[in-house]
Amino acid sequence: MAQILVCGHTNIETTLAVEQFPVEYVPMRYPFFGIQTAVAGVGYNIAKALTTLGSRVNFLTMVGDDFFGEQVKHQAKADGISGNYIVANMPQTAQSVILYDKQGKRQGHTDLKDIQERPYPPDLFQQALQDSDLAILCNINYTRPFLALAQQANIPIATDVHTITDLDDDYNRDYMAAATILFMSDERLPLPPEQWAKKVQQTFGTEIIVIGLGAKGALLAVKSDNFCERFPAVQTRAVVNTIGAGDSLFSSFNHFYRKSGDPYTALQKAILFASYKIGTEGAAAGFLTEAALNKLAF
Repeated sequence: MAQILVCGHTNIETTLAVEQFPVEYVPMRYPFFGIQTAVAGVGYNIAKALTTLGSRVNFLTMVGDDFFGEQVKHQAKADGISGNYIVANMPQTAQSVILYDKQGKRQGHTDLKDIQERPYPPDLFQQALQDSDLAILCNINYTRPFLALAQQANIPIATDVHTITDLDDDYNRDYMAAATILFMSDERLPLPPEQWAKKVQQTFGTEIIVIGLGAKGALLAVKSDNFCERFPAVQTRAVVNTIGAGDSLFSSFNHFYRKSGDPYTALQKAILFASYKIGTEGAAAGFLTEAALNKLAF
């Protein structure tokens, strides 16, 4: 059985509960059980969600040769993720701090260290690619050279460019041009989502586009049948923190679409999966198994 290649970022994430935004200054707070630290990051979130759902994953990432790097490897093993492609070639592991309020709004602070200047070993990528039938390449610099390699191997690429404002965006254009499955958020779009999706498809010929609409659900555009419609959000439990919601939507869509080839059902299940996930504090927590998700759906 072929695997999904996931190449993307890992960091140590600390979440902090606050009363509200903006945060009022006080010299000291004691948010009992309001501070949690875990392994997360876009790549790790995706790999863990896919693994929890039952997909087989090759996870490629870079961490530091430090205490936190060892913590990542230990947690990956506990989460059923192989450490074969976790490379400790940085002096320090990236870190993030996420503030979130009682309404689930969040503010992220991410320290990438020097990861944007470091390459991931291409021989390890080629090795992982041979066993894979889908390449999820997160939009962090060290995955950029692998877009062409996946295309040359005729392996479909899925990516999420998150907040985007311009089709000629210097950082994200390569990813948008290469993607078979392209996700993004509506937070900063210069056009209504329907118009933007059509513009993306006309420019890049993208087969499948999903635009996350936050509390309003998601938009799906499918090139083969000229489909472009919105799917409403659902609520399965109280919202605690929306961090990682987009990663969970992206992961679960790719899991179900890869199994069924049906993007419509895949997005419906992904919306349900993401709805349940945001009832937890951390970005890499709250993932359901496929069996549990199916029970929730019915």
